Amino acid sequence: MSQQAHRPEAYRREALGIAFAFICLAIVGVMPIISDSRPAGSDALSFALLMSFWQLVCSLPLVWRKGQAADVILGRVRTTVPRGWMHVVTLGTGMMFGLSTYVFVLSVDKAGEVSTAIALQAYPLFSTLWEVLFLGKRKSWLELVFTLLMILALVYLATNGTFRIAGLSLWFLVALATPLLWSVAHVALKEVLDRSAITPAQVTFSRLLVSTCFLFVLWLSSGGGQAGLRDVLSPRFQELALLLGAIYYLELLTWFHAVRHVDVSVASSITIPAPALTMLIGAAFMHVPVRSYQVAAMGVIVVGMYGLLYAGKRKRVAAGRIPAVS
Repeated sequence: MSQQAHRPEAYRREALGIAFAFICLAIVGVMPIISDSRPAGSDALSFALLMSFWQLVCSLPLVWRKGQAADVILGRVRTTVPRGWMHVVTLGTGMMFGLSTYVFVLSVDKAGEVSTAIALQAYPLFSTLWEVLFLGKRKSWLELVFTLLMILALVYLATNGTFRIAGLSLWFLVALATPLLWSVAHVALKEVLDRSAITPAQVTFSRLLVSTCFLFVLWLSSGGGQAGLRDVLSPRFQELALLLGAIYYLELLTWFHAVRHVDVSVASSITIPAPALTMLIGAAFMHVPVRSYQVAAMGVIVVGMYGLLYAGKRKRVAAGRIPAVS
């Protein structure tokens, strides 16, 4: 009887987690479109700065009421990590996230919405690389096959569907820096998260605080105080930065809630088709051209990512860490 009573609750939690993951899918799919809608010729760094600032503003309500913001700023979070190292990781990863925001905005402008959306899907490849190099995790032959498949698809996309060096798109390589920076920052943060009493809201707040300060210094040092001031004061520019900053912060919170109710692999599998959504929205409403090689590369990457999820689950079943039938 107790098991029967438990099942509906489990189903509700799973359904809720899946619903949150679909919200993440929608947000990730539309973000490149919003970024590319900023006024033509406007400064990418100014937009990234404003976007981070509005994310920071949106993060305040969750951490201000309980004094969590002050705990982060004053270093009062309980942790077994040496304080000095914790501050280094916080500053370093915050700067990485800030730089990745700028690279994302710049890539959408230079490489295009579709190519940037597909480039973001390289995140699992970089995460796999760091796991092998720094955590000593061995990969199965099936995981290596799907990883190689995704790498080939990215090379195909980077060379504009030719596999020739002459067709290499340097801006697509720049777009790959965003998932690269994400993966490095997440690996660096893992130890702090595992050994601290810091909450997801506090992690997000500290990340955005450092990112915004870093981008502001970068903006001033690059002459943004003069060249970018016109963009910053533009109502249209502000509206889009606020919109993108707000929905990006919503995506971060939604993702945390999704993985509280379902496995990360389940939530990840739902968000994989985000580039397809970007293609559809861009083609239907923004008249963004979609190339056949982009569609082909995206299809192979989707197959590769689902394959990696399957291969990872198969390895865990073989190791006895999860049951064969769930």
